[in-house]
Formats: sequence, structure tokens, C-alpha cells
Amino acid sequence: MAGAIASRMSFSSLKRKQPKTFTVRIVTMDAEMEFNCEVLDHDVSKEEPVTFHFLAKFYPENAEEELVQEITQHLFFLQVKKQILDEKIYCPPEASVLLASYAVQAKYGDYDPSVHKRGFLAQEELLPKRVINLYQMTPEMWEERITAWYAEHRGRARDEAEMEYLKIAQDLEMYGVNYFAIRNKKGTELLLGVDALGLHIYDPENKLTPKISFPWNEIRNISYSDKEFTIKPLDKKIDVFKFNSSKLRVNKLILQLCIGNHDLFMRRRKADSLEVQQMKAQAREEKARKQMERQRLAREKQMREEAERTRDELERRLLQMKEEATMANEALMRSEETADLLAEKAQITEEEAKLLAQKAAEAEQEMQRIKATAIRTEEEKRLMEQKVLEAEVLALKMAEESERRAKEADQLKQDLQEAREAERRAKQKLLEIATKPTYPPMNPIPAPLPPDIPSFNLIGDSLSFDFKDTDMKRLSMEIEKEKVEYMEKSKHLQEQLNELKTEIEALKLKERETALDILHNENSDRGGGSSKHNTIKKPQAQGRRPICI
Repeated sequence: MAGAIASRMSFSSLKRKQPKTFTVRIVTMDAEMEFNCEVLDHDVSKEEPVTFHFLAKFYPENAEEELVQEITQHLFFLQVKKQILDEKIYCPPEASVLLASYAVQAKYGDYDPSVHKRGFLAQEELLPKRVINLYQMTPEMWEERITAWYAEHRGRARDEAEMEYLKIAQDLEMYGVNYFAIRNKKGTELLLGVDALGLHIYDPENKLTPKISFPWNEIRNISYSDKEFTIKPLDKKIDVFKFNSSKLRVNKLILQLCIGNHDLFMRRRKADSLEVQQMKAQAREEKARKQMERQRLAREKQMREEAERTRDELERRLLQMKEEATMANEALMRSEETADLLAEKAQITEEEAKLLAQKAAEAEQEMQRIKATAIRTEEEKRLMEQKVLEAEVLALKMAEESERRAKEADQLKQDLQEAREAERRAKQKLLEIATKPTYPPMNPIPAPLPPDIPSFNLIGDSLSFDFKDTDMKRLSMEIEKEKVEYMEKSKHLQEQLNELKTEIEALKLKERETALDILHNENSDRGGGSSKHNTIKKPQAQGRRPICI
């Protein structure tokens, strides 16, 4: 297994310090330098400095078992990481983030929030550009997701993180596969893939899933003639697979890769040689030594952290004790001040107690007086309610009496109207008699008149009559008498109402008076005012005229 080393060498220094020809072979993944050939004869840049990349030509099947030395593992990790970032090995986005977290662990060690603050990965190349362009995510968002996984890798050393990286990378479809453009017998363009497990035929548009695979243990022979390449399976029943490459040089490179991978494939399935066993034993010892060293450092770190925590705890307790002592002194001073204040307060409290006792006695007397006043107020309220009830009953009776008197007045008016009608008829009859022609004197016998017609005498040319209105006078006297009685009762009722109004005036809430209440009070203040009955009586009094008969 060749190591992967990246170095920069000055082209002019090669001319000065080295001969024009090399006795070493410099191999890359897709080309090689020939023995005993001048450097200038190769297809290299003529500009200085010239960079040579020393890369691993054959990939291990299991990196953990085959990469024995730590330096080999580290350089191979750098090679695989660069191929993933350059998109020579396809890696899914989620696997890219996980691999990036292991790469960060290998470079920065354990995650420390106080050191690895936001933006510490801004200058790092951790993800393929294809993955970054595939999502609408900012660099801060990618860093957040990488850091989340990075924090979970705490405790892993650099070589452990790099090995975890390689374990994930070796399961990728394009890991360790060298692709070559070929054509089959029909001229169809295909891709030939050579890796540690065998040969694979791919569609040019799909480098992930092979169409046909030939494992190394099923291949009997591989050969080429000019540009034609032949693969003979171990099973003779299977047809020989032939294809053509673009150049003879490509066939040589394919054959070399096939021989090397096949040889390694067979050696992996045999017992390790003594040299390899010694290397693995040394690697295990070195790994154990480093593990013990890491454990020792971890214990020392833990002891140092515990000592620091103990020191911090002692300092904290010392500071706490100082604070408690200061607080105790302050509390003592406050207690002394409080004792003095309590003595003064006790004296003041005693005086206040005496004042409160005196005030309590006065309050008791005031309470008794208020109770007595409340009792009197309750009795007055009860009497007032009784008077109001009596006034309401009296008002109801007066209303009934007024209604009865009104009916009697209507009846009297009707009787008066009938009497006037009888008087009118009598006058009419008298006029009729007066207008008749005169007759010889006779001694007629007067006919009796109706009882409701006034009597009259007719003598000669003159006419005289005399009404007997004793009934009318008697009726008028009765009306006047009843009117006087009604006025006296109304006056008595008005006096009672005024008395009640005076008594309840003190309990009235002025702010709750309505507009009608205000108008009523104004009319009352005018001494009767313009009530409905007064308004009706005035026109009647003004329109009355004496009746002439």
C-alpha cells in the first residue's frame, strides 16, 4: 500500500540538485511517469513551482484492518476527503454532513462552546459544492447542522475520527473505483470500473449501479491485444467479455490495475506474512501505548479539573463564609438597633393602647347613641309610611266622593235643562195665546195647566205671568251646600297632602327628579298655577252672559 503525500517542489531546484533522469516511478490515479525519462518529456506544467501529488493507487477493502500505520491512515484520509469534496466520489448530502462532522473532530478535537463559537467553520471547505447548491440553505445553517453532530463525537482522538470517516466513505458506491471509457463489439459506449472487489460495467449516465460485475475470484484470465481487452470468466459456460479502449496506453493501465487489485484481493484472503504481522503487532502496541497515554492524560485532566473544581468550591465557600460573617455582624448591629426601637415602640404602643381604650369607650357610647337614633328613625319611618298610606286611602275616598258628586251635578244639570225646556215651551204657548185675535168678554173657566208649567193670568190687553220656581231655588241651595262641603273636604285633603309633602321633603333626592317633577313644583310654587281645572274654568267665567227673558 502506497502512502499519499502532497508536496510542492521547485522545478528549478530539481534541475540543480537532481540529474535529468529519475530512477523512481511517480504514479497518480490516472497516469504514471516512466523510468529513466526526463521530467521535461512528461506532460507537466513548465511553470514554477511544479506540484507532484503522491496518491494511493489501490484502495483497501477494509480500511480499519489494512491501514496499519497511523501516518498511512492520515494521508489516505486526506486523499479520500479531497476526492469527496472534488466530487470524484459521489456522497449523499446527509452523509456529507456526517463526514464533515468527523473531519471537524479530527482537526479541532472535542467541541467546546466557549472556543468553537458561531462562524468558526466559515473558512473551512467541508461539503461538496453540489450539496451546497442543492439546498436553499445559508452557510450558517450548514454550520449549525455540522456542529450538532460534531458535538456528539466528544472523546474521539484524531486517528479515531479519521477512521470513522473512512469507514463511512468506503461504503460509498464510487469509493475506490477507477472509470475508463470503453466500447463493446456493437460500438455501444460503456464505462469499465476497476476496484478492490472486481470489474464492473456501467452505463455512462450511471456510475453508481453497474450493469454487469465480475468479482476477482470469478475471473480466470485478463488480457489485451492492441486496443482490444478480453475478460475470461472462471466459469467456461459464461461467454468471454471483450471491449475496445480508446488508446493502447489505457489498456496497459487497466491491466496493471487489474493485476494489482487481484493480487491484493487474494492476499487479503490468506494469512498475513511475517512482515505484515510484525507491522500489525507494532501498530497494536503503538495504539495501546497511545491509548494508555490518552487515558493517562484523561486522568490527569480529570484530576486537574477536579482540583480546579475543589479549589473553586473552597474559594466559593470561603467567600460565602466571609459574606455570612459580614451579614452576621450587620444582623447584630441591626438587632441592637431593633432592640432600642422595640423599647421605644413598646412605650408608644402602651400609650396608644390607652388612647385606643378611651376611643373604644367613646365608640361604644357613640354606637349606643346611633342605635337609639336608628330606633327612632325606624319609628319615624314607620309612622311616615302609615301617614302616606292613610293619605292614599283618603285620596282614594275623595276621588270616589268627587266622582259621585260629579254624577249628581250631571243629574242636576239634566233636571235644570228639562226645567228650562218646560219654561221655553210655556213661553212659546204664552206667545201663541197673546197673538190670537180678541173675542168678546167672556167668563171662561181657566183650564188647569200641567204641573210642570208655571201659572199665569191674562187680563184685558195686558199680559202678566208669575213663575213659581221654589223647586229651582231649593235645588240651587242644595247644590251650593254640597259645593261648600266639597270645598271644605278638598281644603282639608290639600292640607293633609301639604303636611305629608313637608315631612318627606327631607328624604327627596334632587338629582333623581324628572322634568315632570320640576314642572309640578314650579306650578305649586305659583299658588295653584295653571292647572287643568283652572284653565277650563277661566274661559267659562269669561264667556258667561246674563240671560234676559
